Amino acid sequence: MRSSAKLAVDIGGTFTDVVLAAPDGKVLSSKLLTTHQAPHEAVLAGIESLLQDSGLPAGAIDLIIHGTTLATNALIERRGANTALLTTAGHRDVLELAHEDRFEQYDINMQRPAPLVPRDLRLPIPERMDVHGRILLPLDLKAIEACLPALDAAEVRSVAIGYLHAYANPEHEQRSAEHLHRLRPDLALTLASEVCPEIREYERLSTACANAYVQPLMATYLGRLATQLAGRGLTCPLLLMTSGGGLTTLETARRFPIRLVESGPAGGAILAQDLARRDRRRHLLSFDMGGTTAKLCLIDDFQALHSRSFEVDRRYRFKKGSGLPIRIPVIEMVEIGAGGGSLARVDKLGRLQVGPQSAGSEPGPAAYGRGGDRPAVTDADLQLGRIVTAAFANGALRLDQAASQAALLQHVARPLTLDADAAALAVSEVVDETMAAAARAHAAEFGLALAERDMIAFGGAAPLHATRLAEKLGVRRIIIPAHAGVGSALGFLLAPIAFEVVRSRPQTLSGLELDNLQELFEQMQAEALAVVRQAAPKAELNMRCQAYMRYRGQGHELALDLPQDFHQHPDREVLRRLFEAEYTRLYSRPISGVEIEIMSWTLNLASLAPDQTVSRGTLGERCLPSPAQQQSLLLCDTGERRMVPIYQRAELQPGDRIAGPALISEAQTTTVLGQTWRARLDADGSIILERDDEADQ
Repeated sequence: MRSSAKLAVDIGGTFTDVVLAAPDGKVLSSKLLTTHQAPHEAVLAGIESLLQDSGLPAGAIDLIIHGTTLATNALIERRGANTALLTTAGHRDVLELAHEDRFEQYDINMQRPAPLVPRDLRLPIPERMDVHGRILLPLDLKAIEACLPALDAAEVRSVAIGYLHAYANPEHEQRSAEHLHRLRPDLALTLASEVCPEIREYERLSTACANAYVQPLMATYLGRLATQLAGRGLTCPLLLMTSGGGLTTLETARRFPIRLVESGPAGGAILAQDLARRDRRRHLLSFDMGGTTAKLCLIDDFQALHSRSFEVDRRYRFKKGSGLPIRIPVIEMVEIGAGGGSLARVDKLGRLQVGPQSAGSEPGPAAYGRGGDRPAVTDADLQLGRIVTAAFANGALRLDQAASQAALLQHVARPLTLDADAAALAVSEVVDETMAAAARAHAAEFGLALAERDMIAFGGAAPLHATRLAEKLGVRRIIIPAHAGVGSALGFLLAPIAFEVVRSRPQTLSGLELDNLQELFEQMQAEALAVVRQAAPKAELNMRCQAYMRYRGQGHELALDLPQDFHQHPDREVLRRLFEAEYTRLYSRPISGVEIEIMSWTLNLASLAPDQTVSRGTLGERCLPSPAQQQSLLLCDTGERRMVPIYQRAELQPGDRIAGPALISEAQTTTVLGQTWRARLDADGSIILERDDEADQ
């Protein structure tokens, strides 16, 4: 039986990565600068290049998987549609009241992100449900008609509908949508009860407004991309990567584009999970550094941490509570503005700052020669000798070393009275320490350690910085997987078809109605199945259910994995044992005499993850190929420059060993070895870096 050919596409803030998995097992990749005004152009150019290189016709492609940061960028840059919100009368200011707290108590200039919907377009509608979904005040449809002049005057293209307690009974939201659709059929409509059917009014409305805000943009982009692909003979299914690590259909992505937020980084986490399972590495730190951001994710027992909450556009040094809350399934990771395009500057106090502002792809770092005149991390890496220029972006982009050095001298070296090398090293050290601090804080938040973990590093910039970051974190072993420069796109090919459904039904454990619970799980399973079967009509499926529980009076819940057959045979005592065991693990002991509450239930339906066929070579002894060339590299630990060998990764064989300092070059990135590191090529093609404390200093 012929193996299928698949394409994976990852649009980032700086680069668009395209990966082709050919039927013969070969993997080809392309890295192009993202075309922000028309993102599909870079996608199509990358696909056409790979089809030409592989010799495959367009009709040979059986599946295209796509992840993108377009929805995230639209929220951060406020480039979405004019959006209105219909909400319960008396509750129009929920988006500004938020939690009525301050995420930074002592900053008198503290600012939150402005709501996506201005107050004059948050339109009150008389209606009311109680917490159980019983109608207290009937819906006033005439009030919706009275909103039409305001919608027309503001040229509103998208409307979010979010009423109080609609998670328990969506009738009023549904009737409002039907009525508004009859009156204005061209409006895009988002129902909070569909996007986020959970308690917590602020998070629910924030998520609904964010979905409505990006829906016209994403629907237009996805529709245009699908049309352009079909016009080039690529008529195969197009699936979208979600933030939770699963794949979904084009139609579902159009309805719920908010689920595409963080879809690119999710692919990287999937890749790390797969490597952890294949190599039986129970504890990993996933390090993904691209052109705009760095993402760090903890993998334990072969699984990344998952969450149902996320913040977009954090304004205060990425501090929790300073962004727009989004309630969607998401892989838990820390993302910081530390990428190859992160800009360096000296502030008024004479301090060197790197990021979070990024040069992106337009104009990009000074080294790109596209008009950028401010130094970025890539400029520092180029000055330090970490980049093999001929291989950068597979040779598609020529780097301008003179422009890079001039930018470093003007904006960093002269203000700090340094030479170009010292300025570049300072930029690198600052960005590495920023990432290390973020990793430490992220691990501490979950009570986990970093030093005993292995690190997997991928993304165009991660192999350049991995050894220095590892030294700061106490990590002693690093894995650079094959095709590391396009790791997130490669992870898309490993993701399952999946969809998660959530229902909030607040109730006490003692009052839990088991018959109703079984019926609720059947409804959730049917909803998830309808989505998953569109993309995987015959696939074997796996179901995962969770309960979100707490003691009465507490503000947050614990997520508990339920037994496989719980949805068919719900049991109060099983829930009690699970909750008390998890509470004891986290807080040493349970609390006696306090009622336990269940707030929400989730059900995730996913196809079984595809088997990853790995061509494992034989570890043997042979003569290491002579390095193709040498390059001057500035060593971080000594501050001296040395001529070091450059090895081509494609010429290495399993079992080959390299002593640092050295550079290992490949199509999309360069692996940098300091003099205290040793590298070997593993049987699956991964580069394994290990620290050697006995190496000469």
